[in-house]
Amino acid sequence: MKKKGHKEPRHGQKTESQQQKEASSAGDEKTAPAAPAEELKDRLLRLQADFDNFRKRTMRERNEWYRNANEDLMRELLPVIDHFELGLHTAEKLDTDPAVLDGLRLVHQQLLNVLEKFGLKPLDAKNVPFDPRLHEAVTHVPSEEYPADMVIAQTRRGYMLGDKVLRAAQVVVSSGNPAGVEDTSSAGCGSDGEPAEEAPPNPDAAAPREE
Repeated sequence: MKKKGHKEPRHGQKTESQQQKEASSAGDEKTAPAAPAEELKDRLLRLQADFDNFRKRTMRERNEWYRNANEDLMRELLPVIDHFELGLHTAEKLDTDPAVLDGLRLVHQQLLNVLEKFGLKPLDAKNVPFDPRLHEAVTHVPSEEYPADMVIAQTRRGYMLGDKVLRAAQVVVSSGNPAGVEDTSSAGCGSDGEPAEEAPPNPDAAAPREE
């Protein structure tokens, strides 16, 4: 028996209680946050920082590999340059065709220019104060002309690779003018009293050549 005032829902029509439940559920969905935005933002920042650190580390390692590879190659080429310069120095003393000498000088300069593009620079040490970071003293000689700890002659050229000493220059260093000695300058000078010329590069020599 149907109660008075109670209407039966039509087919497909929702009851009043169902409508209230759906309205309540929709309200809850609107009030709930769509996503934890702060947490997602923090994760994004962390990922960006990790990627940036990875990129910097990769670039640093690549530069180190490149620099080490260049350093090994340059070390192998230094004896070749030494022997080339030694041959050129000998050819200049002999009666060599000027055209041949010019060709050798041109090739030598081209070789140095190419290596300079990769950071190799010659380290000449003549008439400069002795620096243990740049120079390797093969011997000390007394001298009236040069004060103590002054480079008198260079027996083998040094080289820099960028800001790093690839090979120290081998030099002869003055020990100063000893007391009671009148003339000892000939040890580092020629017979005319002038400073001795730079000895030709000799990669196998551990001491300056004596003439």
